[in-house]
Amino acid sequence: MMNQQDLTKGPVFATMSLFALPMILGNILQQGYNIVDTWVVGHMIGPDALAAVGSAFALMTFLTSILLGLCMGSGTVFSLCFGRHDEQGLKSSICASFFLLAAVAAVLTAGSVLGVDVILIQMNIPKEISEMTRGYLLLVFWGIPAVAVYNYFGAYLKALGNSVVPLLFLGLATILNIVLDLLFVAVFHYGTLGAAYATVISQYLSGIGIGIYVFVKERHMRDAFCHFQIQISGFQEIANYSALTCMQQSVMNLGILMVQGLVNSFGTTVMAAFAAAVKIEAFTYMPAQEYANAFSTFTAQNMGAKQQSRVAGGIRCALVTVVAYCLFASLWIWLLAEPLLLLFIQSSQTAILAEGVRYLRIVGPFYCGIGCLFLFYGLYRAVGKPAMSVVLTVISLGTRVVLAYLLSSMDTMQAAGIWWSIPIGWGLADLAGYVYYRFWLRISAYGKAES
Repeated sequence: MMNQQDLTKGPVFATMSLFALPMILGNILQQGYNIVDTWVVGHMIGPDALAAVGSAFALMTFLTSILLGLCMGSGTVFSLCFGRHDEQGLKSSICASFFLLAAVAAVLTAGSVLGVDVILIQMNIPKEISEMTRGYLLLVFWGIPAVAVYNYFGAYLKALGNSVVPLLFLGLATILNIVLDLLFVAVFHYGTLGAAYATVISQYLSGIGIGIYVFVKERHMRDAFCHFQIQISGFQEIANYSALTCMQQSVMNLGILMVQGLVNSFGTTVMAAFAAAVKIEAFTYMPAQEYANAFSTFTAQNMGAKQQSRVAGGIRCALVTVVAYCLFASLWIWLLAEPLLLLFIQSSQTAILAEGVRYLRIVGPFYCGIGCLFLFYGLYRAVGKPAMSVVLTVISLGTRVVLAYLLSSMDTMQAAGIWWSIPIGWGLADLAGYVYYRFWLRISAYGKAES
């Protein structure tokens, strides 16, 4: 039997934190091999390669976010079914989610491979690195199905309270990616293609490995596919949650991609600085993101079990934990911006280094903004209001995109205008999320009073 954890029992803070810890460690590993990619490319190939891989990373983040959104939405439904002990609903949701994800992954892979040249034009990739970026993308696009498989089975396990097994398979993939990165780039000198091969091979290892594990160990998964059955109600629930969560993730990363296109227009110096800084930033506030995801699963299970007091306790614990961490992360980034960037940028590349430091010291002090926004996303997804997560994302990214284009056009701001647009977008979305939260509490209290 799998190591399932019932999140409807036990001390709130300890239960949620112990569940979150493997998820945080897993994402640290994932960010770790992204950072290794960046370090290997930046130091062993050069700044042009760093700019190419960084730009490709933004695109892949957008594409995989569609799959991640579908899996997160499905995971919420799995958690609700688990919380209310609805085995039939769980099996139906397993099948519906799998076939929906498979269809989307196939379309994304085919569309990306066939449309790569159009994508390069739309992203404003400079001519001097366009061929390098194209070759890298054509390889990593084939990793999309593997990303879908890993996140599907990972979402299922996490929904049932098992965050350890996804961590183990991600750890294996990370080790393999690092070894292959060094082998293909440093030893065989395959350049950016070597980094791409390392990434794709590692993705398939983690995807196939976790899939085999779940089928062997988890009877609900075997029963779902051996006795194939999709209930209309179950499919609708999966479609509603997955579509809206997918939309939220897609809008978020589409906005980021649009900003990446604007960054690209400033040339390879700003591109390389942005690529390095974003990797550091993602690594820095990622624990807050994963804690919010754990909080979402915790909330969904307890909503399914009608444990309202535990939901309220989880909100308080998650808020204190995330804010405390983000304050520490902001201080850490402010003090160590330059040394961290030197991990990816050679000290002689002073212009790239200076722009990267400027980015981190503008955005870094406001990590509480993105931390609270992650919590709002997780909360509204778990309580059956995923549409609100979409609204908050539109506010955050819409503000970022509009302000980025307006401020960067000013001679006194230029690239710094893009950087300032990011925390402003976070702040406005947090304000909207809080206002709606207070409204939701009043409506809920009124409904209870009426009943």
